[in-house]
Amino acid sequence: MSRLSSRSGEQQPSPNFGDRRGGVRPSLIVIHYTAMESCSAARARLCDPGAEVSAHWLISRHGGTEALVDEAQRAWHAGAGEWAGVTDVNSHSIGIELDNRGNHPFPAPQMAALEGLLVDIMARWSIPPQRVIGHSDMAPHRKSDPGPRFDWHRLARQGLSVWPGLTGDAAARDFVSHACRFGYPALAEDIVLRAFRWRFRPFATGPVTAADAAMAADLATRFGVDAPPAQA
Repeated sequence: MSRLSSRSGEQQPSPNFGDRRGGVRPSLIVIHYTAMESCSAARARLCDPGAEVSAHWLISRHGGTEALVDEAQRAWHAGAGEWAGVTDVNSHSIGIELDNRGNHPFPAPQMAALEGLLVDIMARWSIPPQRVIGHSDMAPHRKSDPGPRFDWHRLARQGLSVWPGLTGDAAARDFVSHACRFGYPALAEDIVLRAFRWRFRPFATGPVTAADAAMAADLATRFGVDAPPAQA
């Protein structure tokens, strides 16, 4: 697949899109995995009008990058969920699908292609790194993608996402409030914790710890909805 510019005016292959409600500009990027056996199967579904699902971009495991919906349009990739108070995530976001079944690592060519695409999108729409999230971040009650095998730390080291520090003390009982200030929806502690750990502590188990709370508190302080503008 060739890399296409979704701002080029070329016809995009998926018919599954509409106008962004209220005329909003995209301010979020949501990363998914396809959970399908092949990139071609994923493309067929994302372009099937009967499926009523789509994304702006599809990246194969070999690094091929294809635009499916123009970025100015509202693709149908996020569904029900919330991030930092935004409930119509589709209208506020750009969706990227990664060709991955959900049970194996993301290959280096795919990650490199994703990084290049993120640089372009973030610059094009002035999206900060704290607004690059996973599907499981905004819908932790029903989604797991891109899952614990996805390397968020790698993106954060390049300024394409964020990563928490462990400075200061935080009580475990305050974990959910800190996580919600960062952006997670206000759901049961176990649901928020699972999504938080998929992203930031993929091998941690058991109940909330002081380490979980400290990481969430750091993210809330630096990037929370009530925090001053900050750099990753």
